Amino acid sequence: TDTESEMAAKKGNGLLMVYSDVAAENDEEYNRWYNDEHIPERLSIPGVLNAARYEAVQGGPKYLACYELESADTWHSDAWQKWLNEPTEWSKRMSPSVIGTAYIRNLYTRIYPDDLPEETSQSDMAPVLLVGRMSVPAEIDSKFNKAYNEERLPEALKIPGYIRARRWEAVMGSPKYSTVHEMESMDVVNGEGWKAWSPMVTPVWNTEVRPHMVHEEGSPGIFRRILPK
Repeated sequence: TDTESEMAAKKGNGLLMVYSDVAAENDEEYNRWYNDEHIPERLSIPGVLNAARYEAVQGGPKYLACYELESADTWHSDAWQKWLNEPTEWSKRMSPSVIGTAYIRNLYTRIYPDDLPEETSQSDMAPVLLVGRMSVPAEIDSKFNKAYNEERLPEALKIPGYIRARRWEAVMGSPKYSTVHEMESMDVVNGEGWKAWSPMVTPVWNTEVRPHMVHEEGSPGIFRRILPK
């Protein structure tokens, strides 16, 4: 039934990406706090469908917590805001908003694909993510999105071990756009297929879009999953 498939959804229309780094002396406790308390706490919130933590292999910041949300509104829910307003004692000490040497919290709504295939909504957190955080001048917005969706992404799907791409627009934080490429392993990133995809020339993208696209510092980042292991 529809209800059953909705209940089982692991991906939705929203995404929260929290990037952070901490001083070396806090690293061990920070990871314990995140894994043992923070992620389970957030997963208890209605509308938080799944979550994972990643560590940067390239780019950064070092840590990424990725939360799959029913929608961006989930973050604004009473349940979520209660945790923000009444943090635990451990969170008061260890939250990246308190001790982070880097701290980026971006809330997104999905802009690609338009609809989520059942296979995607039921899928687990990918072992490897390649994440781009980028912006373009407003006047080429629609050209950027069209060329990205129609010229670039269909080619990526042909690469062995490449799972999917979803594209996001920020409703909190910046830059405006993020692309999340999901991959089965680091072999995909290091393989010939991906290496050929990045510089691949397509009509509109290379001449009219790419020269104007700006990556945020640390982007594109390659992240491997550290929780769940």
